[in-house]
Amino acid sequence: MTHDYKRNGTTTLFAALAVAEGKVIGTCMQKHRHQEWIKFLKLIDVETPPELDLHLIVDNYATHKHPKVQSWLKRHGRFHIHFTPTSSSWLNLVERWFREITDQRIRRGTFRSVEQLIQAITDYIQHNNQTPKRFVWTAKANEILAKVQRARKTLEKTQSV
Repeated sequence: MTHDYKRNGTTTLFAALAVAEGKVIGTCMQKHRHQEWIKFLKLIDVETPPELDLHLIVDNYATHKHPKVQSWLKRHGRFHIHFTPTSSSWLNLVERWFREITDQRIRRGTFRSVEQLIQAITDYIQHNNQTPKRFVWTAKANEILAKVQRARKTLEKTQSV
């Protein structure tokens, strides 16, 4: 950001990544409460073939665990929610897609209103879905596990000080 950066408002982007094909279901909303999360779950329900079981990987944000969300999920048995461990959002591939939209569109843009920002996000999603690309893990499992082990050792050292 530059010294003269001025924020003209914000939006909340809800996005679901179809991992096998790279397509995204996304929508912007004013807030990130359980009401908006349920609206987004309903959008996913409408946008996906009804015969599919849907496995959603989400973070531990309280919105995802709200009693009304739990009630909605019980009535919609094809939805299966999996929570990432705390500080492990990197395990969720949609977070990688969020980085892509941030790097390729949002940081490069100038938005004088929330409406312009939402239009840019919507256009990016549409463009992404015209030629979707799957994300492919390039790190080997043993490399990831070694990194986790190093992080644990570092954490243990800092906690013992």
